[in-house]
Amino acid sequence: MSGTLNKVMLIGHLGDEVKMHYFEGGNCIGRFPIATNESYTNRQTGEKVTTTEWHNIVVRNKAAEICEKYLSKGDKIYVEGRLKTRQWQGEDGQTRYSTEIQVQDFTFLTPKEGGMPNQGGGAQASTTQGQQRNQPERPADTRPVQQEEEDDLPF
Repeated sequence: MSGTLNKVMLIGHLGDEVKMHYFEGGNCIGRFPIATNESYTNRQTGEKVTTTEWHNIVVRNKAAEICEKYLSKGDKIYVEGRLKTRQWQGEDGQTRYSTEIQVQDFTFLTPKEGGMPNQGGGAQASTTQGQQRNQPERPADTRPVQQEEEDDLPF
């Protein structure tokens, strides 16, 4: 294989609320941690051991706004994206690093009572080359999101 692949798929629980950051020009990003767990039985003691891994999640623009609106601490979510490592200088002059998952697709897995799109199956959204696209509830509906928001129809 001559190409490379940078793809991450996680199912986990939110460890905190979505923190939004807004920029000039109307763009925004949302950040939140999710926890994934691994359980095994210690062969020597017979004790069940669970380890938790924390992942820093970054969503952009419309996807970030959707996450902020519908996600709460403890909710289960599927995220798909790319690993990206950032580097910066700390206040003490030390070089710091942070590895994040830049989300390209996500699905809410915690059912909500009323108000959440695509009830029963969770909400889905994906981003492609910086553009946000909502997955329609009905596959035959291919109208852009902007047209749906302008309609006054109750469905």
